Amino acid sequence: MIRCLFRSLLLLSVLWLAACGQQDPAPKFRLTDVTGASFGKELALTDHNGKPRTLADFRGKVVVLFFGFTHCPDVCPTTLAELALVAKELGGDADSIQVLFVTVDPERDTREMLQRYVPSFNPAFLGLYGDADATARTAKEFKIIFQKQPLPGGGYSVDHSAGTYVLDQQGRLRLFAQYGRPAADLLHDIRILLGSS
Repeated sequence: MIRCLFRSLLLLSVLWLAACGQQDPAPKFRLTDVTGASFGKELALTDHNGKPRTLADFRGKVVVLFFGFTHCPDVCPTTLAELALVAKELGGDADSIQVLFVTVDPERDTREMLQRYVPSFNPAFLGLYGDADATARTAKEFKIIFQKQPLPGGGYSVDHSAGTYVLDQQGRLRLFAQYGRPAADLLHDIRILLGSS
């Protein structure tokens, strides 16, 4: 009887010590965790300085990726302004992130247009563009939908998916932020990723 009681207490002690020694390995993200997603693994576009770019160019940095267009009246400038605020709040750690704005309107968003538009929010942000095929391939890779919409009186706008993706320092897709999520949530989760490097 005493031997059984001793074994039970010993077993309980071992289990208690094991439980105390374990830490929850899963980060407490506020945004949607898409770790392990089978998409969002590559892109091949040109930046607004004329340099060909792939995701591998940004290894070692947390990449924040947003699709839009320069003639966008609300969603795109709002998102870029919020990302600029996040970069400012990061202080010195802002050097460890890279914001990429991928245009879904390559017809109008030339290198020169992106060069004026994107850095106006933050000089470190990069605009990316490609021809129609490269744009479609990249959008498909990141599950982005976009379509031209004629405007009354001529011209057009572009309807597009308005979420933001975050990739970790190894280039793995980790997070998705729906449009309208507070910048504080993005800041919180980027800090987690920066701290886990």
